[in-house]
Amino acid sequence: QDHGYARVLRGQLQDTLRASRMVAVCQYSSMAEEDVATLRHFLRKHDIHVKFVLNEVARPVLAQSKYRNLLPLFVCRNVLLVSPEPRAREMLRVLKGVPQVTLLAACIDDTILSRQGVENFARLPSLEVSQGQTVAALSLLSSQTSSLLQRGPAQLTALLDEHIRRLRDTGGATEPPPG
Repeated sequence: QDHGYARVLRGQLQDTLRASRMVAVCQYSSMAEEDVATLRHFLRKHDIHVKFVLNEVARPVLAQSKYRNLLPLFVCRNVLLVSPEPRAREMLRVLKGVPQVTLLAACIDDTILSRQGVENFARLPSLEVSQGQTVAALSLLSSQTSSLLQRGPAQLTALLDEHIRRLRDTGGATEPPPG
């Protein structure tokens, strides 16, 4: 029965990891149950879920997955914070007020990051903001290019008009003979 239950837990962990774009590994020091409930509540507001996993269950699953480089972190009491979307900024904001849960590392969009890497990732603008900035920069460049391309013919026309006016003013302008 023990092996069957462990197999079920491993299967659940595999499903959780497969469905998550953000998996954070934290060291967990014991805390009151109401504090754990509060932590879960604040994280769940951002669609981040707390998973308490025994190392005996986690290590075999991680060893056979893309998360195998996180294995050295599983030596003491750990907790996983998982989310279907990368929510590093929100996770760090909540963890700042919980000294019993210490972020060790995370895997965000298939990239393993240290705690410092997660903090740097959290400072990045969102994808939508980055895309908007890129579109704005490209639009500016294309409008500048268009302006430069239009300036040449307009300037040439102005110079030719000025040249014709001067020729007429000096009286030396004659119409070119037809054909």
